[in-house]
Amino acid sequence: MILLGITKNGDTALPAQLDWPDGTLAPYVLAPAETLTPLDGLEQYTDAQLSAVTRFVVPYGGLLKGQLAAGETIVINGATGSFGSAAVFLSVAMGASKIIITGRNKTMLAEVAQKAGPRVVPVVLKGNPQEDALAIKDACGGGADMAFDMVGNAKDPNSTLAALFSLVPGGRLIIMGSMAVDLPVPYTYVMINSWSIIGNFMYPKDATRKMLELVKSGQLPIDVIAPQVFRMAELHQAMDAAASAGNLQNIMIDCQS
Repeated sequence: MILLGITKNGDTALPAQLDWPDGTLAPYVLAPAETLTPLDGLEQYTDAQLSAVTRFVVPYGGLLKGQLAAGETIVINGATGSFGSAAVFLSVAMGASKIIITGRNKTMLAEVAQKAGPRVVPVVLKGNPQEDALAIKDACGGGADMAFDMVGNAKDPNSTLAALFSLVPGGRLIIMGSMAVDLPVPYTYVMINSWSIIGNFMYPKDATRKMLELVKSGQLPIDVIAPQVFRMAELHQAMDAAASAGNLQNIMIDCQS
């Protein structure tokens, strides 16, 4: 498993990384055929709009791994981040009956909830795992079937633990974010409640094709992510814009200009 031009996962990926060392910031790109997905049937979208597909497909991989089913209640922790907010719209498209979105920025949570619709309920976290878990469970109406953790570079495990403690018996926690400290898993609670804690990196090879069907059907509005396009000559400005971009923005380079 590799991310072209960025990382490899394990020594077995090294030969592939050596064969494909570069990323895709170029007018023309040579890539393995197995990594490509046709965009047939999406001609109504511009290239800039379609660039948002990469924003959605990453959290989609985690929702697939967690087997989110229509009618379930899901908690999305880190919902104000780029991938976390994308997971909110995906959960709506996949039929979740209630989506509890958590974070510490009340304004950004409210913006995501307003754009995603009435099934989305924001919960502002205070930093105490037990108290926050109670607030999440109250918003769920009892507890969540699934928690999706996409918190980025967390300095403490509190919000992730709150998401875990909000699960109903038999619930599952999907971990896809990043944390600078270890996650202290409460062994007895996990065992007694039959919780599943599932790590997931990226997405399976057929995830893009499946997700594009949600786009074609109109269930997933990729245009909620606003693209901002820069010319190749404006690369430095584009990088600065990307560093400060909001969760519902996408910075794109037009390599043909």
